[in-house]
Parts: sequence; structure tokens; C-alpha cells
Amino acid sequence: MSLTGTPLFAAALALTACAVLLPLTVWSKVRGPVAARLGARALMVVFAQVTAVALVFVAVNREMNFYASWGDLLGTGKYVTAAPDLGPDGLGGKQAAEVRAEPKVIQEFQPVEGLGGRVKKTELDGKISGVKGDVLVWLPPQYDEPAFKDKKFPVVELIPGIPGTGKSWFQGLKAHEVLEPLMKSGKVQPFILVSPRAMLLGNADTGCANIPGKVNADSWFSVDVRKMVADNFRVSQEARTWGVAGYSAGAYCAAKLAINHPDRYGAAVSLSGYNDPGQEPSSLVAQDPELRRTHNLKHLLKTAAAPPAVSLWMSGAEQDGYLSGTDLKAVAQAPTTVHAEKVTGGHNLDSWSKQLPQTFDWLSRTVKAP
Repeated sequence: MSLTGTPLFAAALALTACAVLLPLTVWSKVRGPVAARLGARALMVVFAQVTAVALVFVAVNREMNFYASWGDLLGTGKYVTAAPDLGPDGLGGKQAAEVRAEPKVIQEFQPVEGLGGRVKKTELDGKISGVKGDVLVWLPPQYDEPAFKDKKFPVVELIPGIPGTGKSWFQGLKAHEVLEPLMKSGKVQPFILVSPRAMLLGNADTGCANIPGKVNADSWFSVDVRKMVADNFRVSQEARTWGVAGYSAGAYCAAKLAINHPDRYGAAVSLSGYNDPGQEPSSLVAQDPELRRTHNLKHLLKTAAAPPAVSLWMSGAEQDGYLSGTDLKAVAQAPTTVHAEKVTGGHNLDSWSKQLPQTFDWLSRTVKAP
């Protein structure tokens, strides 16, 4: 039974109704010793509470898609097939041109239930990263128009928080619903939106890092997914035509990917992000003090061989992303640019969804069309 499907929701609803009706019908009819009667009534109360909590969880998860499957929820999903040391650039000793020249990764895409026909999903076997996972792709309305048949489109890679799935950006933030009318009206340039699986090792946060022997999350996002998109759609692999955006733990990842790979991304949007990976309790990177230090965004900017030619948008409430942005801005040197935007609203999907028009207006002026 699917974790996000209608049968499970209907079952949870039915059990909750039974849990409410049961005490009303049998509470006064329980017989036996006092201890037995008290025990039976206590069980009915516990049953009602458990089913109510389960119903709320199922309903919220159906709406927000924090967990796409039982494997995600229980941490039993298997998405890492190998995790060799791929070197500092994450290419495993290959040159970027060699990776681009390898045989095309042609994928089959299927519509995603509940998201309309333009959001499609594929299962990608990452040859460089050793990650196997789902990738969701949304094509802008102009993509299939005759006037654009020979045009290449810019891309924004979307990274969810933890917990979260690629579907979270579309079902939770409703990114395509917010942006489609803006693209049709010309207020935002038409982007291809790509949201890959981010939960690769149970419920742990990989920090979008390559950790030999554990996971090559960086190479999954910045190499395998990029190549797959370039092999299947009308896009360029030039960094200036690619952006990356994330919220919460995904915001940290988005900014880090851009800082580490200015040859792959020209801009990043960080919604309620942070600089120190230790701010995410489930972070694998933060478990090692040295990794935590070297994966801090301020450290990455300070120690880069040359300031990366990337633009960063970092927004959030004062203690929830904004101060991280001002701290990063203070150490950034040209050509790196950092915009820190203070916003109201909490650490939630609704707040981040409301920021999409502003952030994609900025991306329209920052990420270049091919």
C-alpha cells in the first residue's frame, strides 16, 4: 500500500472514525474487575490518539510529500550502489569534456500522479556517482511551442530539505503552479525545472557531499543529473545557463554546489539556509569535526583557489537564513556576489512558495538563456 496513495489515507480515515465511535458505543458496557475495565478504556483512548496522529501524518505527507515511500519513512531505501573516491572535482579522474562526450543517457519519462502532465519522472542510474534515484522534470509552457522548437532553455535544479523528495517542490511548494503563469506572461523567463532525489541514505542528510565509502551526493547532483538533462532536453551545459535552488537543508546544498562548481552553475538560491552544516541534526558531514569545518560555506569561499564566478541569493528570517547570507556576503570577493534578503514567515513550505516569484525574477536576470 503506497504511503501517499488514496487506499492508505482511506484506511487511516476509517480507523480514526472507528476509534472515535468505539468509546461512544462500548465505554459504559465494559464489564469485569475494576482493573480490567480501566485497562480496556485506557486502550480505547490510546487507540484513538494513535489513529488521530496517524491520520494527520498521512494527510500532511500526501499534501507535502516529505516521504515518497515506506522506504523513505523507515530509512530502508537503497539508492547508493557504489561510493568510490571521485576526487575533488567529483569526476573520478575524468575531464568534464570526457563526461559530456560519453554515450547519451536516454531516459523514459512518466507523468507523476496528481501533478499534471508537464511534471514527469524518470529513474536515473548515475554512472559517475553510483547513485540510483528518481528525477522529476517540468518543462515550461514554451518548450513545445513551434516558435521555440529550435531554442535551448536554461535550467534550475531544485533540492528539497530533509525530509523531502523531488515531489516536495511541486506538490508542497507548488513551484510549477506559481511559475507557469509568470513564464507565460513573460515576467519570468522559461526555465526547465529539475528536482532529483536528495534522501539517498535513509533519513540522513548527505549535505550534497561526496563522502568516499558512503555516498557521492555531489556528483549525483552536479554531474549525473546534469548530463541526463542535457542528453534528453534542449539545454546547454554552460554554467551560466544553470541555476540551483533549495530550501532548508537543500538551501545549504544549493549554495555549496554553486560555490564548489562555478563551472557547472552560475547562480544559487538559498531559502532559509545556513553556512554551518552542523545546523542540520542529521547531517553526515557534521558528524566529523574536520568535514564540518571544511564544508562550512564561509570556509569554502575563504579558501577557494580563486573567488568563484557565481551569484548567490540567500533569504530568510533574521535567524533563519538572513544572517547566514550577511555573513557570507562579508567574506565574498568579486566576482562572487551574495544578496541577503530578510523576509517574514516561518520555516515552512508556504513561506518558501511565496518567495518563488521574487527569486525567479532574480534568476531570470542572473541565469542566462543559452
